[in-house]
Amino acid sequence: MAVHDALVCVAAPALAVCDRDGQLRGAGVAGLYRDGRRLLARCVLTVAGAEPVTVQAGMAGADRVRFVAVARTAADRGPDPAVTVERVRSAEGVETITVTNSGPARALLPVEITLGTDLAPLAAVAAGRAAAGVPCTVSGAGLRWSDGERTVRTTVRPAPDVVLAATGVLGWRLDVPAGASRVIELRTGLGPPPGGGPGGRSGTESRGDSDAGPLAGPGSWSWSRSRSRGSTGAGGGVGPRAAAGDGSVGSAPAAFARPPLLWPAAELEADDPRAGALLRTSLDDLQGLLLRDPRHPADLHVAAGAPWRLATVPPDALWAARMLLPFGTRLAAGTLHTLARIQDPGSGRIGGPARDTGPQLPPLSCAVEATPLFVTVLAEAWRWGLPAREVEPLLPAAERCLGWLRGVATASAAEGLIADPAPGGPLRAEVQAYAHRAALQGADLLEAFGRPGAQEWRERAAGMRAAFRRRFLRDGPAGVRPVVACTADGRALDVVASSLAHLLDGGLAGAGGTTPGLLDKEQKAQLARLLAAPDMDGGWGLRTLSAAAPGFSAFGHRSGAVRVHDTAVAVTGLAAAGLEEAAASLLGGLLGAAEAFGMRLPEIYAGEQRVRGRAPCPHPVACRPAALAAAGAVHVLAALAGVRPDVPGGSVALRPLVCAPAGAVRVSGLRVAQAPFAVRVGRLGTAMVEEAAPGLRLGA
Repeated sequence: MAVHDALVCVAAPALAVCDRDGQLRGAGVAGLYRDGRRLLARCVLTVAGAEPVTVQAGMAGADRVRFVAVARTAADRGPDPAVTVERVRSAEGVETITVTNSGPARALLPVEITLGTDLAPLAAVAAGRAAAGVPCTVSGAGLRWSDGERTVRTTVRPAPDVVLAATGVLGWRLDVPAGASRVIELRTGLGPPPGGGPGGRSGTESRGDSDAGPLAGPGSWSWSRSRSRGSTGAGGGVGPRAAAGDGSVGSAPAAFARPPLLWPAAELEADDPRAGALLRTSLDDLQGLLLRDPRHPADLHVAAGAPWRLATVPPDALWAARMLLPFGTRLAAGTLHTLARIQDPGSGRIGGPARDTGPQLPPLSCAVEATPLFVTVLAEAWRWGLPAREVEPLLPAAERCLGWLRGVATASAAEGLIADPAPGGPLRAEVQAYAHRAALQGADLLEAFGRPGAQEWRERAAGMRAAFRRRFLRDGPAGVRPVVACTADGRALDVVASSLAHLLDGGLAGAGGTTPGLLDKEQKAQLARLLAAPDMDGGWGLRTLSAAAPGFSAFGHRSGAVRVHDTAVAVTGLAAAGLEEAAASLLGGLLGAAEAFGMRLPEIYAGEQRVRGRAPCPHPVACRPAALAAAGAVHVLAALAGVRPDVPGGSVALRPLVCAPAGAVRVSGLRVAQAPFAVRVGRLGTAMVEEAAPGLRLGA
């Protein structure tokens, strides 16, 4: 179902999807959700017998949305309304309604809120399958719904004058003096299980009950998260039963306190003000997407996106952790520990849902992306300063990942290359790039920590590089270039696609350098020119498929739409290949798109050609916020400073974009060697370190 016009706020695993008038009408995808279940589907406000007229709606943070409306009353004289209504709704189920009377006389205002729910799973809502409403009963100063398996309560302050369970109506007669305001607060959350139990009662609840505590379903993962800056809201517990806290719906058990802000000092000042605004919004969204396993509350990672994928997707979590390394290693460590626990201990595989790769190729196995990426994130976190004492416990999992790569390469029988999704399947260029990088970075880790196998993996990487050049490189009118995929019998998918950008993604290596890639310098430059061409760079970012290719579709997830993640990888790859103007063009396209999307980039949007006076066209079902989009934005902005550390070697190199596409830039709140790091880049691309850990020397 379309969500491109909706306002989505997230406090994983809770979220709210709102229409722009602020009303929840029980239709579409709008509602309050927790753990993939709709807790509230209907919340319709009327003042003086009519719905207020919304004049402004917008995000007030990743986890909050704010609506401003006016209400006409019989006391109004002339065209100016005296009564305004502000609604602030949080993803965690708290809504405050502030009614202000700016008129010259006291106002007696009848206010009604109609509530209801279907307790429908998000998957059913997404498929457009309407669910029947759940019967409502009175519950203290509020209402209660139960479907026999779970219970939801909404409590309100002040207590309503009228409660009608049959229609789900709460009513007040607000006495609002001239120049004064009155506030109504609603809190919606999971209540005690039907039929009673510890802290609960069986039967119909009556006024005065205060037995509600947050619950999650048996065996489910439920976790709380940090409030975004200045927000208010409720947390959650872990099932099957959690402590009741202070007795209010949504109170968070102390054992599962919200995680702190991970990037409180991150700041980017630039001549182009969009850059700093995009960084702030992206980090706020990532904070809202944070998840924690309550069994290991120190280990944080991010959900893939809202509203459709508010869950752990290993490649998305790893990519986000990797791209956030300039601002600290805590997210990377938490992500690695979390995924090490779900890794298959026998094979070393890190699984997950398959990814659609368009009409020309079968879906991509999650494992061929996540399993080698685990090694990359660990190696690069170590370069950024993850202490050896934290790296060592993760090395066995990394070795299992390498072992899985060895086994898959052997089964593929393709000269050390990897077929996907199974032996005999296609060989994809980006999969070989993931595996090759992991082999080299894994070798660095094994050697540094005195573990066997480093030489084997360097030899395997050399063999992969030679095999790749034999199988994937084709002569064309403009020179030698790689194909997107090929089969064992030599057939090739010879188009230009954004997935090829991953061949330019050199992993972090010693002395601030990059690992040798599958392409030589000239081949990288040729590929970079293809990616920079107008059929790929449409002005809003990198298309996933060339506009000149058969099957191009501006809305195709892998056949023409702009994917922020691939664009971010291309920006850094193009810069490393020496094509800074092309990198700056893509970066400028992302900034322009971000401005059109209110600085909250969706995971994908239409790959139409940029035209003066026209905004990028949203994709109707794209997640927004999305971890890969938010992390990708951080990645390209961090590239402006070009910080490349080698903490084990005691050095850090600066390779900023010399063309300075955002003008003069200062980035602070970075973390290198577990210490604050700040850098300033002038309009001519000259960089200067302003803050760094003692003893860290500046490299080339």
